[in-house]
Amino acid sequence: MIKRKLTMVTITALAVFGLALSACGGNSDSGTTASNELEQIKKAGVIKVGTMGTYPPYTFLNDKKEVDGFDPDIAKEIAKRLGVTAEFTTQDFSGLIPSLQAEKFDIVISQVTITDERKKQIDFTDSYITNNVKIIVNTKNSDITKLEDFKGKTIGVGLGTNDETYLRTEVLPKVGDFTIKTYDDVITSLKDLDAGRIDATINNLYALKPIVDENGFQIKAVGEPIKSDMAGVALRQDNAELRDAMNKALADMKADGTYDTLFQKWFNETPAK
Repeated sequence: MIKRKLTMVTITALAVFGLALSACGGNSDSGTTASNELEQIKKAGVIKVGTMGTYPPYTFLNDKKEVDGFDPDIAKEIAKRLGVTAEFTTQDFSGLIPSLQAEKFDIVISQVTITDERKKQIDFTDSYITNNVKIIVNTKNSDITKLEDFKGKTIGVGLGTNDETYLRTEVLPKVGDFTIKTYDDVITSLKDLDAGRIDATINNLYALKPIVDENGFQIKAVGEPIKSDMAGVALRQDNAELRDAMNKALADMKADGTYDTLFQKWFNETPAK
């Protein structure tokens, strides 16, 4: 009688243990599926992309109010190679990374400079472009030709950009006191520079040319490049499958000549090798 009771207890325990294992296995599988964002994107057929839309020729709204530019073209080509379409959302640069973290979109492609500080919050693909940054002043200005000349001046810069961080953490301690005025878009900073409301800004020449050509701003670049920035596609952390797939797409684009074609389209020159 006692032996029979022990047998029943053993069978019951094994059954409970088996159910527990089954439940754990089920949760593990669903967790893996949930965490693989690449599979979710492929299943939906759409990759959601955040971008500024106010930074030609990188990203802007064309005459049809469609998101256009070098960055969107790169995003569309990546999407094509993933077997999906790109869907764009535009907003101020300073809000792009918080919105990415809040899962309002899957990736950000908007000249997001790859920095160690940003890597604490988000992940990046390999770099898809390198930009040389120069000092930009009004054509009438002969007082500023180098960073040391910023002392006592008012310098404009994009809010939340790597350029703002660079001015605050590297240039200010080195040069001495000057005023930093931040902007949500490039064109407003250039309007203020043209009107003499700020003394200088820093930016790269690719970004300035179409705006200057369209608006006739009286501004110029001076001196040698003060730094070079590498931009990558930004995505949330712990998302290796999506990052690796996008890196492969970028590498294939460069290998088959598609990248060179897009670069020539927007900058009228071949990329530096």
